[in-house]
Amino acid sequence: MERVVIIDYDAGNLRSVQRACLEVGGDATISKDPKQISQASRIIFPGVGAAGSAMRSIQKYGIDEILLECFDNGVPILGICMGMQISMSYSEEDNQQTIGIVEGEVRRFKLQNRDLKIPHMGWNEVRVVKSHPILSDISAGDEFYFVHAYYPTPLDAEHVFALAEYESDFCCALGKENFFGTQFHPEKSGRIGLRLLSNFLEWDGRIAQ
Repeated sequence: MERVVIIDYDAGNLRSVQRACLEVGGDATISKDPKQISQASRIIFPGVGAAGSAMRSIQKYGIDEILLECFDNGVPILGICMGMQISMSYSEEDNQQTIGIVEGEVRRFKLQNRDLKIPHMGWNEVRVVKSHPILSDISAGDEFYFVHAYYPTPLDAEHVFALAEYESDFCCALGKENFFGTQFHPEKSGRIGLRLLSNFLEWDGRIAQ
């Protein structure tokens, strides 16, 4: 039986992720209990907020160690926005060392165009640059919802699966083995976001199709 767990580390947006999962047939449980997380057959790591407070919460609950253990055990993990960012090695936000599932840094937008605002907020096209089962139904022109001031820069370009543009291109979807992360919010992205979540719930954790 599938045991989908949405990680609760005191960073909102959990119910909207849970509702989106239910919409595509996934019965997801919200939990901060390390034992329950460790027994999950797949994990969604969502979140909003700042890197420093997020790391303090997950360390308080022991979630960082459980996530690394689940990753090592091949459990499919989906990181969304802050959940994806703190799955990397380091964030410029709060000068914070983070979990380190994917090697690389999270950087703040440094824009030259004064007409562009930070945070980047709203709908933006996502361009798939490398195939992945979770992105299998995304076509040219498909847009997802973003709200963020920071973006991921994986150390290895092999981990970059999709780009978006905000003055210049930035990585908006990345993956490593059984981990996949999105800077955008699939749970706020309508039909195409639900399709991505459905793909995740069917994903076996392997990148090769």
